[in-house]
Amino acid sequence: MNASHIAAALIGGIVALIGALGWHARAIKRSAARLHAEVEAQRETALSAAETRERQRIEQYEGQLQEAGSRIAELEGELARAIGNASELGTALANAEAQKAAWLDDARRLAGEAARLRGLSGTFERWHEQMISLMTQNHDMHKKNQELSAIVAHVLIVSLNASIEAARAGTAGRGFSIVASEVRTLATRSQELSKSYQNSLNRNDLITTATFQDIQAGGKMITASLGSVDALASQLESKILQAST
Repeated sequence: MNASHIAAALIGGIVALIGALGWHARAIKRSAARLHAEVEAQRETALSAAETRERQRIEQYEGQLQEAGSRIAELEGELARAIGNASELGTALANAEAQKAAWLDDARRLAGEAARLRGLSGTFERWHEQMISLMTQNHDMHKKNQELSAIVAHVLIVSLNASIEAARAGTAGRGFSIVASEVRTLATRSQELSKSYQNSLNRNDLITTATFQDIQAGGKMITASLGSVDALASQLESKILQAST
């Protein structure tokens, strides 16, 4: 084999080697492209999965936030209702205290009225006793006036008898006749005064009887009013005790 053949062989080997290297390089490039595509696909799959998980986590968080917001809204509503109930309770308590204070004032006024009525009842009882004593005195004065009238009538009879006897005595009985006439005049005046006194006693009896009846009626009215006041005081006391409990 000569040099030309060797050179041609070498050149063919080199060309074949270059061709083999080119093919091998293209194979390597294709493998690298496939590997790059697979890596990109895996990366995109991983990114998609990560995005899906993150989106799910975000949606979960958003759901929890919505639930928390709803719960907060419910709690705010319950708090508002509790505040409203507390306000209503405070108003009711204030009204109850005001009502209790009013009842206490009424109870004190009733107690004062009851004390005043008891005082008036005692006064009426005293007047009742005084009127009974006055009526007894009037009765005694009637009896004494009747006795006085009887005495005056007897004096008139005596003076008439004296005048008759003086007339029989004539001149000697003239002085006695004058005395008898004066006695008869005094007896007549006494009789008139006794009748006037009797009329005054009768009018006094009417006034005393009417006053006595008015006092009795007033005493009964006061007793009835005192019973009503005591009943009202008991009712108020019961209401105050119920309000306190």
